[in-house]
Amino acid sequence: MNYISAGRSAGGISMAVREIEYVELYARDKQAMADYFASSLGFARVADSVGADRSSVLLRQGDVQLLVTSGPGTWKFLDQHGDGVADIALTCDDVTKTRNAVEAAGGRLAGTIQGNPIVQGFGGVSHTLLPDGGGDGPGARLPGGRTWAAFPGASTRPSGRIRQLDHVAVCLEGGSLSEYADYYGDAFGLSRYSSEYVDTGEQGMDSIVVRSASGRITFTLVAPDPAKSPGQLDAFLDRNGGPGVQHLAFLVDDIIPAVSELRGRGVEFLSTPSTYYDMLAERFADMREEITGLRAAHVLADRDEWGYLLQLFSRSPYERNTLFYELIQRQGSRGFGSANIRALYEAVERDRLAAT
Repeated sequence: MNYISAGRSAGGISMAVREIEYVELYARDKQAMADYFASSLGFARVADSVGADRSSVLLRQGDVQLLVTSGPGTWKFLDQHGDGVADIALTCDDVTKTRNAVEAAGGRLAGTIQGNPIVQGFGGVSHTLLPDGGGDGPGARLPGGRTWAAFPGASTRPSGRIRQLDHVAVCLEGGSLSEYADYYGDAFGLSRYSSEYVDTGEQGMDSIVVRSASGRITFTLVAPDPAKSPGQLDAFLDRNGGPGVQHLAFLVDDIIPAVSELRGRGVEFLSTPSTYYDMLAERFADMREEITGLRAAHVLADRDEWGYLLQLFSRSPYERNTLFYELIQRQGSRGFGSANIRALYEAVERDRLAAT
């Protein structure tokens, strides 16, 4: 993986966006999706919001806020993309300045919600721009722009295995990666952090990681190599009706018990071939005892110069087999499992081919 010491942040934007306030998912069946987050991933229902053309439920765990929304106002998105992420709300130092930067970078205003601008992101995904809450962070307040009715007895910051949103992986069309990385630099002040190319022989995948100066917003942008044969990223783009969020990565403190608990709650994770752990034992000779536990849980491991990380990916629980989830534990590592990208790609590819 290539780390970029001086990232692009054109337009002179400094700390334009600070953190992800919430991720909003549109669903045909709001109750079923909310049940998955609550019963399988351990989120707690906090509040409801009912509007003229849509209704939402707010779920929280640690610092993560998810909105699950359904209703006539979501139907156009759902017809094109199916169940998935429709909005990633960003807090800003200056909402007006960020909106102006978006328009100067070629983005457009998609609408407003109670005065808060909603701006273009990628594919059908938008970004609601919200004023910074003064450092309290997500979970300290109900998301702005809506009228909420809190559930009686709901905790303001429910605890669980998941601590925060580590990163958002975005699948883009081949050949568009640099364009979107530039857009997120010019419009939102996100700097290029690292880049990676994975060649699996017949197929290839490019990635660029962009990150806010606060370190609280990280997008991993991935795209298929158009010069290679179509593969899983092309299949995602086809099923999703274009670019979209491929997965949400949730940070946990201790991944093996987290995986065990979530597996017991019904989450289906991708399997990892035994040969992966044979090679892992050769790479990390000082972790042979730990690798036994990783093998049993099917958890992946990787290192960089700052430390190591452990990660595992779920299967998509949705009809179109698009959006899925990741659990990640960081012990100093700042990377994204460079050596595991191929393992993930191959695991998803096995699942894809088995389903055809």
